[in-house]
Amino acid sequence: MTVRQATTTLWRPTGPKELELVRESGWRAWPPRLPEQPVFYPVLDEDYAIRIARDWNVKHDGAGFVTRFEVESEFLARYPVQQAGGRTILELWVPAGELDEFNAHIVGEIQLVHEFPAQPQDH
Repeated sequence: MTVRQATTTLWRPTGPKELELVRESGWRAWPPRLPEQPVFYPVLDEDYAIRIARDWNVKHDGAGFVTRFEVESEFLARYPVQQAGGRTILELWVPAGELDEFNAHIVGEIQLVHEFPAQPQDH
């Protein structure tokens, strides 16, 4: 009998470029950060992820997506929860240099759960 490790559900709002790299990984890993991205920010609340994808990613990236994934809870304990605003605006701040190790603790696949296409521009 195998004992399943406890996991924590995280969400990640993302744009089309990052989502394509996740797809290329077989839905198993987040891509390395760019030099101007020293931290990977998964969030702990689905509604917060939806707001970022819909209100920020669509405007800046042309479309927004929300993914959901599970990470071993014991591993996540090293990252204190950061409150980035209101009580549901909770993030983990994973240093870019630790992303490969973070990816190794993802359980199962990263799932695409919401899509927000580009909005037509008013003329």
